[in-house]
Amino acid sequence: MTDTCQSLANALLDAARKAGADAADALAVDGAAQSIDVRGGVLEQAERAEYRDLSLRVFLGQRSASISGSDIRPEALAEMATRAVAMAREAPEDPYAGLADPDQIATDWDVASLELADPAPEPAPAALEEDARQAEAAALSHDGITRIDSAAAQYTAQTIALAATNGFSGSYKRTSRALYCVAIAGEGLGMERDSDGDSRTFQSDLRSAQDIGDSAAARALERLNPRKPKTGAYPVLFDERVAASLIGHMVAAANGAQVARGQSWLRGALGEQILPDHLSLIEDPHRPRASASRPFDAEGLLTRKRAVIDKGVLTGWTLDLANARKLGMESTANAARGGASVSPASWNLALTQGSQSREDLMREMGTGLLVTSMIGSTINPNTGDYSRGAAGVWIENGEPAYPVSGVTIAGNLRDMLRSIVPANDARAYLSRVVPSLLVEGLTLAGE
Repeated sequence: MTDTCQSLANALLDAARKAGADAADALAVDGAAQSIDVRGGVLEQAERAEYRDLSLRVFLGQRSASISGSDIRPEALAEMATRAVAMAREAPEDPYAGLADPDQIATDWDVASLELADPAPEPAPAALEEDARQAEAAALSHDGITRIDSAAAQYTAQTIALAATNGFSGSYKRTSRALYCVAIAGEGLGMERDSDGDSRTFQSDLRSAQDIGDSAAARALERLNPRKPKTGAYPVLFDERVAASLIGHMVAAANGAQVARGQSWLRGALGEQILPDHLSLIEDPHRPRASASRPFDAEGLLTRKRAVIDKGVLTGWTLDLANARKLGMESTANAARGGASVSPASWNLALTQGSQSREDLMREMGTGLLVTSMIGSTINPNTGDYSRGAAGVWIENGEPAYPVSGVTIAGNLRDMLRSIVPANDARAYLSRVVPSLLVEGLTLAGE
């Protein structure tokens, strides 16, 4: 499969040259995916897809165009290249467009050490169905759970190959195994839902169906009979399962594309204190078995470990080649491909963990909100003003008092991030390793 993908990428380059392109890069993806859904102990839906995705980016001087397709016939590849070159001729000139220089491209990497693909055989549909059935049965075994909205098991496998006229050529395989359960507690207007799930590179690492079903049920039951707290300023503890979204807003603002467009509340903040000085945010694209690991980026640059935040200080932007050139900087090897377009994206991230448990931080906060789920998002990209709907548990005297829903949290990300206190409960296998985070003095809009 690897050779097939690599040969397809190379064939696209040949077609681009014949069509008149000065330079080009091509991505070929060969994949298979299975998904099984169970409801009421009965198979509800079974899907399997096998696909090939092709994308080609061509350059005529400083003009460029991108195109994608799935037809691998030679005449179809030639047509793709012809259309891409015709589009490039009509495109405006972009002084920042272009491939990496030959001395920038990756020439050596160790795919095996990343453990991106499980060597175990693809699971049979019956095995996926059994996992989903067990998760559903585990959730339904809890008193108060009235039905299961969804129980699903999934498997995907991909081979990804990239080639460019600057001499780059490389490929790797990736697998994923997932299991999810969404439980509903209560009846009528008093119904509440919550979920749990797991996704791993290796099937043997996946949490058990029993554990996932039990957890989904417990979470749904904890949400029954919610209330609204009084409107006011309170400390807010973002549970580990939602805390990564808070760091995600900061990472989005440090994306080079946003900065280059002038649409980032972090623009001009390089070298400034963003987090408390004992916290760092480390990006590591070489973590074994992590979903965002990769040996090279979508422009053929060797990925590397770096500190996005070093002891609280913002050290740099997340950059692909074009946005790096716009900002007069070097690419951080963070180019990602979405269809045929290329833009910067973050790989695996880990925030420094604290020394206290989530329960310790609850006792420290005294009275406030433990957030376990969030809906909607209003983030002002220029100011960092933050507003999100939330649900969770109201904390009184350091102990859980009652479930909360329909509350809105508001603040400013700059102020929020400078005061965060991390717990020690982050899950090390996730692509974003972020513990529960305590933030003081946020505005809660309740009753």
